[in-house]
Amino acid sequence: MPAGVLRPVLSRALPMTSAAFLADAQSERTLLRAVLALGLGGFSIGTGEFVIMGLLPEVARDIGTSIPQAGHAISAYALGVVVGAPVLAALAAGWRRRVLLMALMAFYAIGNIASALAPDYLSLLGLRLLTGLPHGTYFGVAALVAAALAPPGQRARAVGLVMLGLTGATLVGVPIAAWLGQHFGWRAAFVFVGLIAAAAVLMIRLWVPDMAAAQGASPMRELGALRRRQVWFTLGIAAIGFGGMFCVFSYVKPTLTEVAGLSVGRVPLVLALFGVGMVAGNLVGARLADRALMPTIGGILAYAAVVLAAFSVTAHHPVAASINILLVGTLVAIGPALQIRLMDVAGDAQTLAAALNHSAFNMANALGAWLGGVAIDAGLGWTSTGWVGALLALAGLALFAAAVADGRRMSRGARLA
Repeated sequence: MPAGVLRPVLSRALPMTSAAFLADAQSERTLLRAVLALGLGGFSIGTGEFVIMGLLPEVARDIGTSIPQAGHAISAYALGVVVGAPVLAALAAGWRRRVLLMALMAFYAIGNIASALAPDYLSLLGLRLLTGLPHGTYFGVAALVAAALAPPGQRARAVGLVMLGLTGATLVGVPIAAWLGQHFGWRAAFVFVGLIAAAAVLMIRLWVPDMAAAQGASPMRELGALRRRQVWFTLGIAAIGFGGMFCVFSYVKPTLTEVAGLSVGRVPLVLALFGVGMVAGNLVGARLADRALMPTIGGILAYAAVVLAAFSVTAHHPVAASINILLVGTLVAIGPALQIRLMDVAGDAQTLAAALNHSAFNMANALGAWLGGVAIDAGLGWTSTGWVGALLALAGLALFAAAVADGRRMSRGARLA
């Protein structure tokens, strides 16, 4: 995204309430450049994560398997994120932020180029798992850098701007990669992703400040986050409540073509609508989170249950299904809110907590894609993904209610003590 386009977005998303910050043009320029560089990395990751969902029929044909089985490549990538986020965040806790971000993005570039060369089903699964390893730690560290550069009280909006690269990928990167995949083979899409990741390495080197890790950071201190109940509650909300979006979107192409009767050529347009929804949801959700964090999380989960259930009905009508896919994209609004919630409840284990947010989201990716495939293989039809997704959102809402109740008990105990 060019700086001239991003600057007004940045100004609206991060209103300069601090007089000192307004007076320091260099600080604004530093934040702008850092967001652009970090966002390009997110753009690469977002394109690599989501493009395969629109190319499952092509992948399945090329490697000689069924569409639901090809969907296991989505789950393999997500599993890589789930494993990689806590492991890499803990092991690299003492690394300087810029060096770590460059290393993670270089690994991502290599992983995608290798995925494009996968000769068969099993090698593709293994390579997608490896490619997912740096995903969560990259976004976690990028969020910490953005939050450190942001004006006080506007952390969620700063995180949302970094995530704009991820959500913007679904609007621009995924349709382009899907077009490449349809005309030059699905492997071309992964080459495209790898090249963007390589460009991000250079931009991070040039534009992201050379920030040190937190004083006293160590693997053991980071792992201390796992002793906190509220951390586990927040991760559970993300892993289960957000799974519905992936349940629907993982099988969006065959659903649109076989149920709604949409032509294959129009599918990229619907993917772009999904991207519009993600961008809008990300920006609005970040602003709401800065105003009222917990009500935003609960409200989005309830909204998700309605939107996902509706897809089982609207999937039979091309226009209604397309609008519904746009609304499914807006569910990403919960991302910045959960990121900030994890930072708030993790104490001094900030790196691991920030990375685990994306580990949980990709657990949602794996869970949603798997449960959607189970429902389809069981003969419930492509539209069953909407009902499965709605149930996941309701389960996330139940976890949210339990987290609120636990937080109140902890507060009462602290007052009595």
